[in-house]
Amino acid sequence: MDVSAYMSAPAVSVNASTTIGEAARSMDLHGVGCVVVTEGEVLRGLVTDRDIAVRAVAGGFDRDDPVGAVMTTPAVTIDASQSIHAAYRTFRNSGVRRLPVLDGRRVVGMLSVDDLLMDVFRRVGDLLGPVAWSVLDEPPGPRDEIGPRAR
Repeated sequence: MDVSAYMSAPAVSVNASTTIGEAARSMDLHGVGCVVVTEGEVLRGLVTDRDIAVRAVAGGFDRDDPVGAVMTTPAVTIDASQSIHAAYRTFRNSGVRRLPVLDGRRVVGMLSVDDLLMDVFRRVGDLLGPVAWSVLDEPPGPRDEIGPRAR
């Protein structure tokens, strides 16, 4: 399955001249921890909640300074047509928690580590479902003559 099936779309975006305060409000409004910084539809970088805390606030920037001053660039990205396994490798190799998803040079979504965790939970559920039903039908362990498993 490809990345586009797991990503959040559309990605919340701002431009480089958006203020740090406006970017933070946008994250709050949309319930996200990251916004992509674009020029038109082309990715220029991204700003995370951590960038705002560590680079902006701790770095002495003002809320009215542009996000372009604290954005992460270049951003680690992934193509929408790549497999979910490529996304796992990209997260593992890069150490980032969010990947802008591109279709060519255009940002089409955002993929987070949390999105992959949901995939893992679904896969574990699919694997353990039959096991759980068999346990409900026949509890594991030896039967004894006194307890609830006695027949």
